[in-house]
Amino acid sequence: MSFRRFVLAAVLSGVPSTVHALVTGDDPLRATRAAGSLVGGGAGAGVVVHLAVSAWWVFVLRRLRVRGVVGGAVAGVLIAALDLEVIGRGNAQMRALPRVPQWLDHVVFGVLAAGRGRR
Repeated sequence: MSFRRFVLAAVLSGVPSTVHALVTGDDPLRATRAAGSLVGGGAGAGVVVHLAVSAWWVFVLRRLRVRGVVGGAVAGVLIAALDLEVIGRGNAQMRALPRVPQWLDHVVFGVLAAGRGRR
């Protein structure tokens, strides 16, 4: 996976929850701050956490040779289950986030990180 694919996945994966926040009048940085709260920080720490976690998952998807839209979507669902429902369960700010937009963020990440399939 290329650095470009990592950047696209890391940046664009937040579109569903950001759009949801803007449409519902919620704070679009709420999820970023929730990620930062995992390490005792705010939005700035959240950006660092998000980039680190994204880099980790891109590495994992590459090692597992996950490719294509379906493979990426399945990977995104599995990543969401671990990130949101296992790891995030112990954090009040993570638990308070709207679930569906967060799960969609993860699916988008998986699809973008996995790419177009075998080349």
